Amino acid sequence: MKLVISAAVLGSLALCPRPAASQPKAPTAVVLPVVGSDLAPNGAEGWPTLLWLYDNPAMVDAAGKIVIHWFCAPKVAACTDDLARITTLKENSNRVYVIAYINGTKRDAQKLDPIRESEGVGRGTVAFGGNATAMFKKLGIVGPASLVVDVDNKVALVVTGSSPAELDTRDAKVNALAAGIKEYTAMVAGPKVVKANEKFDLTISIKLAGWLVYSKKPGTTLDFKISPPKDIKCSATTLGRDALKPVNQTITATVSCSGPKGSYEVRGQINFGYDTPNGATGIGTDGANWKFEIK
Repeated sequence: MKLVISAAVLGSLALCPRPAASQPKAPTAVVLPVVGSDLAPNGAEGWPTLLWLYDNPAMVDAAGKIVIHWFCAPKVAACTDDLARITTLKENSNRVYVIAYINGTKRDAQKLDPIRESEGVGRGTVAFGGNATAMFKKLGIVGPASLVVDVDNKVALVVTGSSPAELDTRDAKVNALAAGIKEYTAMVAGPKVVKANEKFDLTISIKLAGWLVYSKKPGTTLDFKISPPKDIKCSATTLGRDALKPVNQTITATVSCSGPKGSYEVRGQINFGYDTPNGATGIGTDGANWKFEIK
């Protein structure tokens, strides 16, 4: 059997458009982040691979801390002066993590090192080398310059000057943000006035910070206890782990109560454990004091 292909068919095939060749993706520009933009400890998109005096910036160490991305260079007098400030910020608070970028060699980086080797284990790291120098040029930075990043990985402050006023503003911002860090927040709810013998709810909620998880390790406690007056009857006076299930970082403890007319006060306490990204475990305890009138 002979295969016959008409000229019309060949012509139609010739007219079919060919798939366009994929264009190579343009490299991301290296730019200095602005206030409100995202900046993870490992840098912004487009930042190069860098050499580090210590480990690479570690998410587990930076989580729950104010991160300072600090840029400096040798032979810049203001950098030597600011080194003392940056080191003090790190040493005065375990809520501060410093990532230093030095426009120079390893030896230059060692001279401008705010981490100070073993003194700063888990407290930050220092970049240096040719890629760091190229990044300085693309960012237009001479030094010193600082990017202050809050616990949500959002840039809270950008400082590119070295005047005492600018550096004072940066230091104050870092200290204020660090002082405001909380492992958890507690929310309490309950009525002020209720009707006699009608049920009402007493509630306490604990919301963990985003970098923490409720601990399930042996020996950690998760319970809620209340101490109502004898005339107040509640659905439970103790709630355990089975009744306290985390939902979106939040544990909520609720009991329903009722009682006769009168003025009352009920005290409650919730106990819980939480794990940090590096595996450490913390213990949390919070309480509530409900005052209400039954009419």
